[in-house]
Amino acid sequence: MVIGSGIIELWIAESHSLKDKRAVLRRLLKRAQNEFNVTIAEVGDNDHWRRAKVGFAMVGNDQRYINGKIDHLLNFIEQQQLAEVINTRIEIAGFSEVMDSIGLTTEKYDDL
Repeated sequence: MVIGSGIIELWIAESHSLKDKRAVLRRLLKRAQNEFNVTIAEVGDNDHWRRAKVGFAMVGNDQRYINGKIDHLLNFIEQQQLAEVINTRIEIAGFSEVMDSIGLTTEKYDDL
């Protein structure tokens, strides 16, 4: 299992209030959810009306697939031209079946 997650920092130049910012984010986040089946939400800079921090996460079974999907997500956000991507932090973590063989997992019914 591979988990891709990250934080995207956005600059919303056309925003003149928090209400404008939230309207832009609502459209952008809903479009990204529909297009990529990704979990995505505003996670920071809540009180700044031109800046936003958006967190996302996705799960798959191949690191190259998750990496490509993250690249497509970032390109999609930029192509919407609703906000400018000013910074990104991305992390891809893998969990393998090796963890099972060394005893790091427990099953619910192991004691039975």
